[in-house]
Amino acid sequence: MGIFKKIKKAFKFGNTLYYPGCLTKFVLPHIEENYKKIFKKIGLNFISLPDFEMCCGSPVKNAGYSAEFKELNEKFESFLKEYNITKIITNCPSCYEVLSKSHPDIEVEHATVTIFNNATKLIPEKIILENTKENKQLLDNKKPQVTYHDPCHLGRKSGIYEQPRQVLKALGYEVLEFTNTKINSLCCGGGGGLLTNNKDLANDICKKRLHACKAKTLVTPCPMCYQHFKNNAKDVKVLEFSEVILKHVKA
Repeated sequence: MGIFKKIKKAFKFGNTLYYPGCLTKFVLPHIEENYKKIFKKIGLNFISLPDFEMCCGSPVKNAGYSAEFKELNEKFESFLKEYNITKIITNCPSCYEVLSKSHPDIEVEHATVTIFNNATKLIPEKIILENTKENKQLLDNKKPQVTYHDPCHLGRKSGIYEQPRQVLKALGYEVLEFTNTKINSLCCGGGGGLLTNNKDLANDICKKRLHACKAKTLVTPCPMCYQHFKNNAKDVKVLEFSEVILKHVKA
């Protein structure tokens, strides 16, 4: 970022919008409330608009409807200007990936990064962000275990891997990785319209991923992955990222 853009950003006042995305808002409202609680706990100044029902356009874009996506994108841009929004925080990886690329003048941040950047306000006595000798000894002690699932849009498409893992470790968890993890992570089977168009195949993929889970608890920060895993899980407990946070933090 050039010096003039940095100066412009420093003196640019506006609103930070928490944008949950369609799936969270209409199917998983308790997850939306979780993130609001967490953001308030860390002292984040944000707005949310209960009556705002505009999709980011991700499903339309991925389905190949470029003209319809452009129309949605222009409406979204008008909305951002109307409410003087200069930053968007979303817990949906698909929304994050689309909004960050479609609105370059707006700062877009995924909720896991927001929490990571403010982790000391949530868990100051436990925070483990550096691989020091002392912290390695702490991590080597017996800890509750979880396996973290990288959502496609957050991992491979956006390159966000370490922040959610570091927060889980700071909360005291040992993260047992899938064999296929990070950039090589496998899809949960629920995305790309597969669940809608071929439910049996989507469920088969999901069950294989669950079978490969190294811990008895799976954690993911994607509402689609979370819902799809929960619908198929039998022997694995599935938690959304915010649920893990609120197990340890009183908000």
